[in-house]
Amino acid sequence: MKYVNFLLLIIFITGCTQLDNTVAEKSVHPNIIYILADDLGYGDVSCLNENSKLCTPAIDKLANEGVLFTDAHTSSAVCTPTRYGILTGRYNWRSTLKRSVLSGYSKALIAADRLTVEELLQKNNYHTAFIGKWHLGWDWNIIKSEDWQSGPLGSGKDPEVDFGKAIKNGPNERGFSYSYGFSGSLDMPPYVYVENGMPTSIPTDTTVCVDDKGFWRKGLTGSDFKHAEVLPHLTDKSVQYINERAQANQPFFLYFALPAPHTPILPSSEFLGKSNTNFYGDFVLQVDDVVRRITEAVNKSGISNNTVIMFTSDNGCSPKANFAELKNVGHNPSYVFRGHKADIYEGGHRVPFIVKWPQKVKPGRKSDEIICTTDLMATVADIVDFTLPENAAEDSYSFLPVLTGENYKSPIREAIVNHSIDGRFAIRKGDWKLVLWPGSGGWSFPRTEKELNGLPDYQLFNLKEDPSEKTNLVNEYPDKVNELRALLTAYIVRGRSTSGSPQENDKVDNWPQIDWISNEH
Repeated sequence: MKYVNFLLLIIFITGCTQLDNTVAEKSVHPNIIYILADDLGYGDVSCLNENSKLCTPAIDKLANEGVLFTDAHTSSAVCTPTRYGILTGRYNWRSTLKRSVLSGYSKALIAADRLTVEELLQKNNYHTAFIGKWHLGWDWNIIKSEDWQSGPLGSGKDPEVDFGKAIKNGPNERGFSYSYGFSGSLDMPPYVYVENGMPTSIPTDTTVCVDDKGFWRKGLTGSDFKHAEVLPHLTDKSVQYINERAQANQPFFLYFALPAPHTPILPSSEFLGKSNTNFYGDFVLQVDDVVRRITEAVNKSGISNNTVIMFTSDNGCSPKANFAELKNVGHNPSYVFRGHKADIYEGGHRVPFIVKWPQKVKPGRKSDEIICTTDLMATVADIVDFTLPENAAEDSYSFLPVLTGENYKSPIREAIVNHSIDGRFAIRKGDWKLVLWPGSGGWSFPRTEKELNGLPDYQLFNLKEDPSEKTNLVNEYPDKVNELRALLTAYIVRGRSTSGSPQENDKVDNWPQIDWISNEH
């Protein structure tokens, strides 16, 4: 009997030990903070631009304490598509959104059955929070719509909404434990905060600003929504969240989507004139200060060692920054790269990307590894040792080996696909980039029918030798053109660019941009 009792004691102790180890394993997962700037150019970060007239000490400090990626890209050159890719690990052009961006009234873009980064983390005992600019659509309680259509920006009049009722298919339904923010960009109505699905006020006022830099569209505005105070208010919310979750025995994921330095360009009074450039430069310095406040909150909370902080932008700098003004003072938000926001050229989608993780990542490193914002999901799955299902993260590659140096083989991804506001494609493999369109596919030259007339159908660039994309080599290297076009075609047809079983793309009948694919596919 004593022997049996002894065995039972051993089993009990062993069971408790295993339980404790399980809890311990969960507790060692790092906190993850993803800071997404809005329309911040590659050249606006001083550690990436030796000629920058802007000094960004907080962002530079983050880079010095982690890994600075010099060849990082957004999947799209505009807001909504990139955000879709960040949270799903899937290229936006596989979704129903084939071009442009959503409006503030658009319905939810992310399908209910699609796994997101935040849902993945919830499955791994994370508390998850979204704070800031959503711009992925959610379902307002629409009373009357008239000619309004849910879709890209500019689809008819604003609908009539019952703001006294909860939204549907918002951040909480997509995996966020807590959410606080607004629906579209800071320049598109409605201007209403929504917290955990409920509007925080019923808007009765209509505001508009038509100043070139302070611009926002006419629309309903909540009594607690002040455009000039949005950025500091959201930062306060994020700092508060970090302080609260630092006391909990549970890892957290914070997706902090800044509304800046996107229009309306409204730097707070303490930053006015601070950059000695223009209002946009002042606003960039305020964004840098947001990074300072977030990193200080992490440090003061005592969780810095095992907290991953990622900082990037959703696309390149907008022409609303006034490139001509900035050129006069010697600053180029796109650095040496051609184009800007909306364009398929590098200035449209090459962005700052920094990762700090003291426990795992050696500080002060630079990496020229080609990565994409869609890579967050596979990286996070790698961090928490989660096996992604076949129908998720179809275009996501883990860059964890780049961070830790463990099992690192370069390149981590075969190629990267980029997309412009007009839905035009480019594919990059190694030094070579093929643009399957004669122009920018966006807002810069060449864009009009007259400007495009007589140009070659495609553009081929060697970015190692020609980072500014000045020389089109399409006629000199026809084999390279065919190779890259075939690879892009395969990525599209298979419904994925990663290994795995083929998947379906959405609404392929609404896809005029890929007319190079033969009918046999």
